[in-house]
Amino acid sequence: MPKQVDHQERRRLIADALLRVAAGNGLEAVSLRHVGAEAGVTSGMVQHYFRTKEEMLLFALEVVGERVQHRLAAEDHTTLAPAELARALLVQLLPLDAERYAEGRVALAFHAYAAVNPAIAAVLRENSAWLRSHLAELIGTAQARGHADAGIDPTSTATALQALVEGLNLHTLGKHYPPETALQVLDAQLDAVFHRGAAEVQ
Repeated sequence: MPKQVDHQERRRLIADALLRVAAGNGLEAVSLRHVGAEAGVTSGMVQHYFRTKEEMLLFALEVVGERVQHRLAAEDHTTLAPAELARALLVQLLPLDAERYAEGRVALAFHAYAAVNPAIAAVLRENSAWLRSHLAELIGTAQARGHADAGIDPTSTATALQALVEGLNLHTLGKHYPPETALQVLDAQLDAVFHRGAAEVQ
C-alpha cells in the first residue's frame, strides 16, 4: 500500500523550517527554495502546500502561537493565583531558553515585516489584543480578591505589562543585559501590580 501522507504534519514541517530560516537570517531570507532546503523537501513541494510566501508566513505565525499554548498547557495552572497566571503567560515572551530565544528573533522579524504587510499586521494586532485582554482580566480578578490596587485601570496596566515584556525581549535579544535581569525586572513589576511576594525564577 502507498504510504499515507499527513498533510497537516507536512505543512508544520515546512513552517518549522521557515521559522528556523527566519530566526537565523530574517524574513528577507525566506523563499520557497530556502525553506524547502531547510525542510529537506523540494521547492515544488513547498509550493504545493503554500501558494505564496505570505501563506507560509501566516501559517508559521499560527505555529508559534501553538508552541506557546503547548508550553502553557504542559504546566498545571489550576491552582495558580492571577499574579502567577500572568507571570506564566508573560515569561513565554522572554528569551529565557533556546526555543524562546529563536521565537523572539522571529517575532522581531515579523513585527518589522508587518510594517509593509497588512495581513501579517492584522494577525499581530489580534494576538496583541488577546494578550492585553487576558492580562486585564487577570488584573480585574486580582482586584476583586484584594490582591491588586482597586484604583488601577486593568486595561492600561495590562498594556504597560505587555509593553514592558516586549521591551525586555528586544533588549535581551540584543544582549544589553542577560535573561536573568529581564526576569527580575518583570517580577518587580508584577510585585508592584499584584502585591505578591518574589516569584521563583523559571
